[in-house]
Amino acid sequence: MSPQILLGAALIGMAVGFLSGAFGKGGSAVATPLLHLLGVPAMIAIASPLPATIPSSLLAGRVYAGTGNVDRRVVQIGLPLGLLLTVVGAVLTRWVPGGPLVFVTDLVVLGCAVRILATRHSIAARRHEDATVLKIVAVVGAVGFVSGLLGNSGGFLLAPLFMSVLGLPVHRALGTSLVLATCLAVPGTLVHAWLGHIDWSLTLAFGVASVPAAAAGARLALRTHSHALALAYGAGLATLAGGLLAFGH
Repeated sequence: MSPQILLGAALIGMAVGFLSGAFGKGGSAVATPLLHLLGVPAMIAIASPLPATIPSSLLAGRVYAGTGNVDRRVVQIGLPLGLLLTVVGAVLTRWVPGGPLVFVTDLVVLGCAVRILATRHSIAARRHEDATVLKIVAVVGAVGFVSGLLGNSGGFLLAPLFMSVLGLPVHRALGTSLVLATCLAVPGTLVHAWLGHIDWSLTLAFGVASVPAAAAGARLALRTHSHALALAYGAGLATLAGGLLAFGH
């Protein structure tokens, strides 16, 4: 990769790392279309940020866990199937072209943003309730498959689905999302590395900037009122996805 692209990747990593820590997502789903916009080939842009999300999500997740905002029951029930289906989705990228996957990533991010904005009042006011095992398995399993296919850790889908389907309050949904995203990124990274989809120089430039920013984002989010956090989350995702769909393809 050229020095200009690596510098751009570092700047993207800093911004995405902060947002991922604040909004409970690994960050690779947002990084993919931005890197592709810089001129990085589609499949490389999909897979290269993924390894860097492991330390950044882990660090931000520890910040949330320290305040009791991780639902360990959801992690324990959903993780086994999520890991398996992440591998299945990642292997399928061997036969699926990268360009359509970038476009699908943008669409999914926009859909999640609209969902959050439409339900932000109920999400902000929600109290914690235990979700059914079936709902947990369905959500984490589906996101695991999609995360493997789209080359990301799944946090951009987990957080809004935890709010809207499982009924988790916003801070608890974000913290739980980060822990699961850390785990789901591992098999996805291994499969994409085996398929040759990762440019490690790009991963390094992205990761060095994103890791410290993720912890800072998590600390800010924990000090933010639930309603304001849900509004900022939905509006930010909608603006980014809409812009990329309009100008990035």
